[in-house]
Amino acid sequence: MSAHFARPQRHEALDGLADRRLLRELAYVDGHWTASEAAESFEVTDPATGATVAWVAALDAKQTSKAISAASRAFPAWRGLLPQERSKILRKWFDLIIAAKDDLALLMTLEQGKPLKESLGEIDYAASFVEWYAEEAKRLNAESVTSHLPDAEMMVRREPLGVVGVVTPWNFPAAMLTRKAAAALAAGCTIVAHPSSETPLSALALAELGERAGLPAGVFNVLTGKASTIVGRMCEDARVRAMSFTGSTEIGRLIAAQSAPTMKRLVMELGGHAPLIVFADADLDKAVTIAVDAKFATSGQDCLAANRIYVQRQIYDRFCAAFARRIETLRTGNGLADDIDIGPLMHERGVKKVEEQVADALAHGARCLTGGGRHAAGPLFYQPTLLADVTDDALIMREETFGPVAAVTPFDSEEEVVARANATEYGLVAYIVTENGGRQLRMGRALDYGMVAINRVKITGAPIPFGGVKQSGIGREGSRHGLEAFTDLKYLCLDVA
Repeated sequence: MSAHFARPQRHEALDGLADRRLLRELAYVDGHWTASEAAESFEVTDPATGATVAWVAALDAKQTSKAISAASRAFPAWRGLLPQERSKILRKWFDLIIAAKDDLALLMTLEQGKPLKESLGEIDYAASFVEWYAEEAKRLNAESVTSHLPDAEMMVRREPLGVVGVVTPWNFPAAMLTRKAAAALAAGCTIVAHPSSETPLSALALAELGERAGLPAGVFNVLTGKASTIVGRMCEDARVRAMSFTGSTEIGRLIAAQSAPTMKRLVMELGGHAPLIVFADADLDKAVTIAVDAKFATSGQDCLAANRIYVQRQIYDRFCAAFARRIETLRTGNGLADDIDIGPLMHERGVKKVEEQVADALAHGARCLTGGGRHAAGPLFYQPTLLADVTDDALIMREETFGPVAAVTPFDSEEEVVARANATEYGLVAYIVTENGGRQLRMGRALDYGMVAINRVKITGAPIPFGGVKQSGIGREGSRHGLEAFTDLKYLCLDVA
């Protein structure tokens, strides 16, 4: 953290912004753009070049409490609006996000590094949750209960929880915010959000658009700064009724422990370690395409990434050869360049972890078929890599992998691969490639995961309940269940005698 707050030398790519007001370097609290009293700030850099993109205000625990107070004050009026009125504001927010799509994508690529085409896709994805919950706001209905008591009428209502703390990661800085915030706002809750300090600009730009859409002061607050200071204060404050977090299982456990004394509602999307299982009856070209898409999106920095690829032995050698050829066609470079598939990793820690996992796999007998080291594009770039014959005791088969490294291993029987795929604490998503309809249903039932993709990669979206089992999370995001997570059930029993 820096003890001074100064605007950096302009990153040359920022000249491409059509709306310069979307580049915000102050936090957004109670309808005002604000810095800390000590004028502390932190640097946001472009992972592709290391250049400074912005210096962003770092708030402290005192200001976090002020933001929670603002959200608490704003809650009665926000919950008191007709659902149709909240819906109109959310719909306006959606329209503004779509109109600013190019600028939002540029900011995302500058702070996160992903290829611009992926950033554009994420803005569409982020906007879809705002659009979806603009409609769902109008459908949060009460229900009647058939009375078991004489002269009594019974009703069950869903009422908003109150202030919701939202904590979002750096790999999807726009979509993870809207998936949480739009649901809570539609339910009638108010928001205190903390984006990752590595990628705060996307959240601040969304706050700017939310203000333009008519979100009242205090309803949507974005607090930038040190996570331990801001998130720790959210967890301690009893006025925050729920914590919604996307990130590592380790940090999720910490947030759960810190929230326990105030009995908060928890909605958590945590780590993943997805298996991709390719059976011998699969179409080989389709299987390779699915493997590339499931492994290398967001440069492999995705909780949905296929980390363990199991291929039935009858087609194993042919699959590995075809997979290696496809990986070698992936283009690595600055996400702002044309036709880039693989951008930089987020930070040096991520690169070192990938290096450690690759070295460990090779030490356990794996073969590197392509890649295997840092890329010449820059210090945070890693070559798209394929490791074959990876043993189950290798680190990469036991730990979440956040990088462009695919680990492939053979299997023989359906029963064997189910046991190996389920032998993990994680349970977010699993992928299956098979043309056998009966096997598709059997595997869908047998795999201990919250989501199962069969013969495809893209399965997420606003209408579906996104989430995992075991150590991969609590609750669901998206769909009507994502809205219900931010409500309490209230039972009314009326005497009608």
